[in-house]
Amino acid sequence: MQKTANIFIGFDHRERAAANVLIDSLYNKSSIPISITPLITSQLQNQGIYYRDRDPKQSTDFSFTRFLVPYLMDYEGWAIFIDCDMLAYGDIGELWEQKNDDYSVLCAKHSHIPKEDTKFLGEIQSKYPRKNWSSMILFNCKKCKKLSVKYVNETPGLELHRFHWLNSDSEIGEINNEKWNYLIGVDKNKDKLIYLNKPNLVHWTLGGPWFKDLRNDGCPFSKDWFRKREESIKLWD
Repeated sequence: MQKTANIFIGFDHRERAAANVLIDSLYNKSSIPISITPLITSQLQNQGIYYRDRDPKQSTDFSFTRFLVPYLMDYEGWAIFIDCDMLAYGDIGELWEQKNDDYSVLCAKHSHIPKEDTKFLGEIQSKYPRKNWSSMILFNCKKCKKLSVKYVNETPGLELHRFHWLNSDSEIGEINNEKWNYLIGVDKNKDKLIYLNKPNLVHWTLGGPWFKDLRNDGCPFSKDWFRKREESIKLWD
């Protein structure tokens, strides 16, 4: 039995502030011991684990490194992957409790069809089935052995993100997408209601307040992000 929840965070050098605030929020809300590992591309490259060329449609450094998590876990136990552009409002231990050996992975099954062609910093907004499913994954690592170093580095990106490496869709368990991995700004009319209902983990998939152009969007989640950032760097007497 795992005594510690292993959490891997997608890391992009442009979103270091986001990653730091996310990590702080995870530690402060967790009821269980957690071990957090940022997936830093240069480190994985130095170890010869990640060597694929950057795709022109790749919007972040961690677009594909997330799929190395089962390998990094030696294909044993469970692990959580989450994008760095998130914030924890609730206990990550509650997500950890949703592990289920009937499945190879569990995720929030969004029906996100982007209306825009670009997102943060002018990055291409790719449109494909199962978009954002891979932004938060509970990996049952022993059942994800197809994700070898060679496979992750050489397989087309959409095959990875759409979970085509699994034998069947029945291997994908579902997590409530209003409580976990809620997509801020995708349906702005819904944001206020979700905010009042206290989600556990939110996701700025279109870009967050750490980017200058999105700093004053008036979103209540964004105001909380700045408050959490200030709390994380406060010097206590």
